[in-house]
Amino acid sequence: MADGEGKTGNNGKKVNLLVVTYPAQGHINPLLQFSKRLHHKGAAVTFVVTKFLFNNQPNSDHPPPFPVETISDGHDAGGFLSAVSISDYHDRLKHDGSQTLRDLIRRKEDAGRRFDAVVYDGFMPWILDVGKEFGLRTVAYFTQSCAVNNIYYHVYRGEIKAPVVAAAEEEIRIAGMPLLTMADMPSLVQVGNPYPGFSDLVINQFGNVEEADWLVCNSFYELEHQVLEGMENKWKMKAIGPNIPSFYTDKRIDNDRDYGFNLFKMNNEVCQKWLDTHPKASVVFVAFGSYAALSVEQMEELAWGLAQSNSFFLWVVRETEAAKIPAKFAEATAGRGLLVPWCRQLDVLSHESIGCFVTHCGWNSTLEALTIGVPMVAMPQWTDQTTNAKFVTDIWKTGVRAPLDDAGIVRRTSVADCILKVMDDDGGTKIRKNAAKWRELAKRAVDRDGSSDRTVDEILAQLVFV
Repeated sequence: MADGEGKTGNNGKKVNLLVVTYPAQGHINPLLQFSKRLHHKGAAVTFVVTKFLFNNQPNSDHPPPFPVETISDGHDAGGFLSAVSISDYHDRLKHDGSQTLRDLIRRKEDAGRRFDAVVYDGFMPWILDVGKEFGLRTVAYFTQSCAVNNIYYHVYRGEIKAPVVAAAEEEIRIAGMPLLTMADMPSLVQVGNPYPGFSDLVINQFGNVEEADWLVCNSFYELEHQVLEGMENKWKMKAIGPNIPSFYTDKRIDNDRDYGFNLFKMNNEVCQKWLDTHPKASVVFVAFGSYAALSVEQMEELAWGLAQSNSFFLWVVRETEAAKIPAKFAEATAGRGLLVPWCRQLDVLSHESIGCFVTHCGWNSTLEALTIGVPMVAMPQWTDQTTNAKFVTDIWKTGVRAPLDDAGIVRRTSVADCILKVMDDDGGTKIRKNAAKWRELAKRAVDRDGSSDRTVDEILAQLVFV
């Protein structure tokens, strides 16, 4: 069947999918992109966000090509930041979200549009229960890597005790996974985790996972095949990624260059014009995502490390982080750097002037760098980023991990040394070669008849003939 013809049943009706995302930029982006892939293959998609996010997003140049509906998280006026605690927010999201989701489904049914299935972010397992009430098939979508979800699953099952108590050098063994140490485990299951509300969220997402009709992950088989095979005896997950705009992969979806739902304002033209003035592979791109907040001391060390590297750099510093920049940094690096509050990361990563990516190793950023073929300097901060950094450096070998000192800080000399190691013509050759290899495998996975493309077709085909 040609792309875009549509998956239809015997009565000619398109598969009608309800897609519900967890209300955070790093979750919206991949699930929205997966929705565009489903829509491109002929499914009818309705995408659901919270009322607060819908009402507070800046206008997009490339809005989604399907309807966007809303549910309530119980904080319609202020969103997550108006909640008294992390746990309170998630309790209200479940209570108000499930009720308003039921209302949405009933309203659509009354209008003659019955959904066939609900695709939902794994962080919200209660959506499965709502879907089953209406007889819908259920697809649990996991926005983090297969490896990280495998760790959380073992914690949920009690096969890894949390918080994990292990000596720094003690090895942690999980089928299908490389040997891990404490430093490689997600911070949410380590001793001293300051966010128990998030720990409960990531662990309890597996409470009803066996009841879902499909489990899918924003990864691709070739990248994590050993992990996927190691998981098979306990739970079967399918890889359907990388879910990033088609312009950077197979180019089969027209005008698909941006995710299309941004919670931050940006001026991409400034970035592009600045990058255009620099030689190929000469610029260090520094970005730590939408959530990570560096300490004042770490921000200072990172800044002076960039200065010490003597490289050109483009640094994304969110407005809430800007006050942490050292007072004399701009003067010391005049003519070598550009600081912006936000940017279109994919456009920056794909610019030929970018030589490496200093990253927190959030999964979306990691997948984007792998797909575009950009070497990384890993500076993980929390949650899944430590595990992602382990795979980037030791398994996929597309970067180096900046070492922490005894105080848990990456010092300026380490920042500079890691950048030089990746950017150096000799030392970075193997890293760049590996980055190029994963770039081709990522693109092949989502292209026609690739591993992820076949899996998406299989799921849609099964939905058609239910």
